[in-house]
Amino acid sequence: MTTKKNIRFTRVSYLHGPNIWTYRPVIEAWVDIGELEQYPSNKLPGFTDRLTSWLPGLIEHRCGIGERGGFIQRLHGGTWAAHILEHVVLELQTLAGMRTGFGKTRKAAEPALYKMAFRTRQEQVGRAALQAGCELLLAAINDSPFDVVARVVELTELVDSLCLGPSTAHIVDAAADRCIPWIRLNDGNLVQLGYGNKQRRIWTAETDQTSAIAEGIASDKDLTKSLLKSCGIPVREGCRVNSAEEAWDAAQEIGFPVTIKAYGCNHALGVAVNLSTQADVIEAFNLARKNGEGNPVIVEQFIPGAEHRVLVVGKKIVAVAADEITWVIGNGQSTLGELVDTHTHSDSGRGLTDECPLNRIGPQHAGITLELDSPGFSDCGIPQTNQCVLAQRNENGALDVTDQIHSSIAALATLATRVVGLDIAGVDLVAEDISKPIITQRCAIIGVNAGPGLLAHIKPSSGKSRPIGTAIIDHLFPDNLSGRIPILGITEAAGSTFIAQLVGHLIHVSGRHVGLACSTGLYLDQRQIDTKSGINWEAGQRLLINRTMEAAVFESNNRLILSEGLVYDKCSVGIVSEIKEYDQYSDLTEFFIDDQEKLFNVIRTQIDVILPDGFAVLNADCPRVVKLAKLCDGKVIFYGNDHALDILVKHRNEAGRVVFLRNDCIVLAEGGNETALLPLSSLKVIKAAQLSDVMAAVAAAWALNIIPELIEAGLRTFESHPKKHFTK
Repeated sequence: MTTKKNIRFTRVSYLHGPNIWTYRPVIEAWVDIGELEQYPSNKLPGFTDRLTSWLPGLIEHRCGIGERGGFIQRLHGGTWAAHILEHVVLELQTLAGMRTGFGKTRKAAEPALYKMAFRTRQEQVGRAALQAGCELLLAAINDSPFDVVARVVELTELVDSLCLGPSTAHIVDAAADRCIPWIRLNDGNLVQLGYGNKQRRIWTAETDQTSAIAEGIASDKDLTKSLLKSCGIPVREGCRVNSAEEAWDAAQEIGFPVTIKAYGCNHALGVAVNLSTQADVIEAFNLARKNGEGNPVIVEQFIPGAEHRVLVVGKKIVAVAADEITWVIGNGQSTLGELVDTHTHSDSGRGLTDECPLNRIGPQHAGITLELDSPGFSDCGIPQTNQCVLAQRNENGALDVTDQIHSSIAALATLATRVVGLDIAGVDLVAEDISKPIITQRCAIIGVNAGPGLLAHIKPSSGKSRPIGTAIIDHLFPDNLSGRIPILGITEAAGSTFIAQLVGHLIHVSGRHVGLACSTGLYLDQRQIDTKSGINWEAGQRLLINRTMEAAVFESNNRLILSEGLVYDKCSVGIVSEIKEYDQYSDLTEFFIDDQEKLFNVIRTQIDVILPDGFAVLNADCPRVVKLAKLCDGKVIFYGNDHALDILVKHRNEAGRVVFLRNDCIVLAEGGNETALLPLSSLKVIKAAQLSDVMAAVAAAWALNIIPELIEAGLRTFESHPKKHFTK
């Protein structure tokens, strides 16, 4: 078979928001498969075997068949290169640690051209996976070499460097489960949850409720200990020292045994415990000084038992993890370091990244260094055969023991958090038995930490994973708060800009700070802040991240939906006033919108994103618009010129809301109840041709529960010319 390396991309776009494919961000690629249009997968000898040997995980792809192995069935039955590429890209992202599941491929109007979309959580990763997937697919087609492992490693590195960290992603996923929107505010882990004045911000385990004063207290271990002790919370006695001699003097004064560690040490580096001799104290001091980079060394009272990390969110204990004590068995030949490499570093749970709940063990850990002089070692520091050697005493909480903590110890941890003033804290404590009351044992708080690590609780080395993200989201958004502000979306139409401006004005008159993005610019209340087009992703984001916004109005157009996706994930009100013939949308021809059904599927995106408690505002005078009603998850308000219109009568009889014209007035009707607004003749700035658009705006205001009196006030004071109404 001749080489057919003729797959090419004619267009690749990242759709940030809801689009014609799905509600979530996707990469849309237009794929020209050239001669491969004549070669479905079942006409490519050996292709399926090569592809599945490289990507065995494809067996899990259900495809349209809806069962495990469904995609493999499609390969054997014959499917085309663009569809295969969709699945290859999804599998590569999964192998790289970024799980995604959505993908679709559709034939375009031109021969051999397909539109393919796939879910990605990060644009650069998605584009890299697309390129890698294309190269892998061509290699499988042409029976040429391809290093799958190397490319997956490259993609994994991109995921690690560009995507949210695992702990932040865990919180964001919990927000998504509650339908709380989120926006990533930087390249790191700073994330906005919610919109406008309902938003909250997190930076992994820190929130916008985390006090800077409390953080400062937590970082000062001496101050923390002093405050805790003054409130009757048991702490370990200890002090800072600057020399080995001072360490020995302090140890004698505190009483043996003691613990020695570097001030501000992390992950148990330079920590030595249960020390009772002068030689051990001096050696431990030197090790702590080395790992503490010259910082003071702390000598503390040693309390027997395991150290625990208690995660407190708000006033609740969410998770408890116990330190893991690591032992290795000697063989009479290998050094302790070699035994550690063999027996512990082979554990996939150990590593240097945030993905690993356990740390690597090295000579910097006091357990290794101090055990070398213990009885049973050879002169070369080699443990004897079958000798059990302590490699590390502290592991920063890798074993989940949440269900074991006694209520008295839990109360102690939450009290310590309140004393320091943190909203989320990792409380370190030592106890002989965490399941028993405090009064029956020695127990002490040894630290209260801001921005605590979450991964040990999400991915413990042993025990149950805890729903940390859910707890943090429930803390930030109690009582099922959604983090949402009223958002109104208006689709492209002859009067859509007028509708957007009037709706914005009616919301402003109701007493709320409102943002508006429309074809004439970007507005905050009555102030125009940008004269450029407001119909784009960037302009919309500026409104959604503004902490003063109590509502937002967005005029969208079909081109935005096709090229960038909607700015928001969901809306309270979606307005559609017209759907013209598809050939009247000349700017959509480049997107191959070449029939009425395709145009309808673009416009329906506005209705698809309406919240279950929201409203679709639809023009009853346009039959194509009326068809959108059945797609709305919320309720519908129809508006029209003639109150006797069949759809208005039917909807009203079903207790639905309708808006219509009668006797020179706009009438709001719900079932048998009617409210007539002021005579239209009194609205001098509104032309007769705009009355339908006025009804659309009035219906939208009604959907937001703005009372008729305020709607009337807004109509009286509205000036239709934006330069008069919105000043710079």
